[in-house]
Amino acid sequence: MKVSIKFFSLLIAISVLITACSGAASSANNEGNGVSAAANGKTVKYSLTTGMVNGGMAFIGVGGGIDGVTNPTLSAATGDTVEITLTSGDGIEHDISFPEFNATSEHVTGKGSSTTLSFVVDKGGAFTYFCTLPGHREAGMEGKFNVSGEALASTDSAAPVASGQYVAASGPVVVNGEATTGADIVHDPTDLPGPIGIREPETVRIDLETVEIEGQLADGTTFTYWTFNGKVPGPFFRVRVGDTIEVHLRNLTNSTMAHSVDFHAVTGPGGGATMTQTPPGEETVFTAKALNPGLFVYHCATPMVAQHIANGMYGMILVEPEEGLPAVDREFYVMQGELYTNEAFGSTGHLTENVQALLNEDPEYFVFNGAANGLTEKKPLKANVGETVRIFFGVGGPNFTSSFHVIGEIFDRVYDQASLTSPALTNVQTTLVPPGGATMVEFGLEVPGRYILVDHALARLQRGLAGFLIVEGPDAPDIFNGTPTSGSGH
Repeated sequence: MKVSIKFFSLLIAISVLITACSGAASSANNEGNGVSAAANGKTVKYSLTTGMVNGGMAFIGVGGGIDGVTNPTLSAATGDTVEITLTSGDGIEHDISFPEFNATSEHVTGKGSSTTLSFVVDKGGAFTYFCTLPGHREAGMEGKFNVSGEALASTDSAAPVASGQYVAASGPVVVNGEATTGADIVHDPTDLPGPIGIREPETVRIDLETVEIEGQLADGTTFTYWTFNGKVPGPFFRVRVGDTIEVHLRNLTNSTMAHSVDFHAVTGPGGGATMTQTPPGEETVFTAKALNPGLFVYHCATPMVAQHIANGMYGMILVEPEEGLPAVDREFYVMQGELYTNEAFGSTGHLTENVQALLNEDPEYFVFNGAANGLTEKKPLKANVGETVRIFFGVGGPNFTSSFHVIGEIFDRVYDQASLTSPALTNVQTTLVPPGGATMVEFGLEVPGRYILVDHALARLQRGLAGFLIVEGPDAPDIFNGTPTSGSGH
């Protein structure tokens, strides 16, 4: 009996020693690969940072075998707990999502900020992880996640979410929030440079600053705009054919997104966008020669491009022909766009963007120069009887074509699709301008009064799309005469 007890004691001691050694070896191996022992299985830890790589966005591995790897392949086994620490290396707003495991991190905003996501792996297979912010996955933020082993016997996971899926809300409703006041983002239609005149080609410096700002959308209503130079649209630039433009794009340090610029006037990949993907706090530069005369749109071209445009990032540049343009008395700068909000038109308070509505092409607001009725009472166009006016008109969009019309006037000349070297159309009532397109219209003023700028898809008038042209001067009864009646809305 004594021998048996000693024998079994020896076996137990040997077993404990083997287990201890095995555990130490396992711990050493796991520590070198970012894996630590846990009470129920193991915890697999990864650290990732965000950054710009070759003009795109990416997750970049930190430490161990994934150090410095772009969108590294991550791995685990069923039953493991995966712990992801995500740090912002570029100052742009991001998150990380493993949709098949219903796991999405909080957003990181601001360079150096971080968040940690933890979830249990309950099934095996090949999966993906990505950033869910609109356009970021398309810009490169996607990697592989490989899981070995069979699915666990029981699982609490809900049905997987389709990759890149956006979930629509039940529908916008009017929100009567506390009235808010924001910055004036409406670009004054008279704020544009004058004609260049006859001169030799030269280099023209263009400075753009991308500003994310809480702006006034309507009375008591604000929205977070993304802008060029704090206004919608951005600055109006004027050069002549043959000039070289030197574009400097600076993204403010407090931005949450990367931004860029695509000039439709530029001949070259991306219209400059390939050279100006600019993280917060940085500046990019490129040069290009203006080869073709015309009136051209420019806009941000960082994914999701439509989102950046819808939030206000568009403007125009005029490339004058060598001989310049015919003289007129007044020039105005007007652009049309749409805003997509979770809250219905007419809501008060701070409104939020609705990406699903953007993808469905279902805006709540149509705007001239950034805000609902922004060119009516506060910043109307003004001129006098006997003057000729020119309107540089463009559509930022991103989705809707405009049927541009001035109620009570006829365009004497329309430079269709902003072709300045083709014969102008004459005596035109309404002209079509597509998203990312422009036109130039000219007309004389014979009768005083208030003329309304509209898109003749007139339901949009009820969603904020109106502007006033106020014309002062003597009456012209031989042209227009009668007794005004109430109720016209004009």
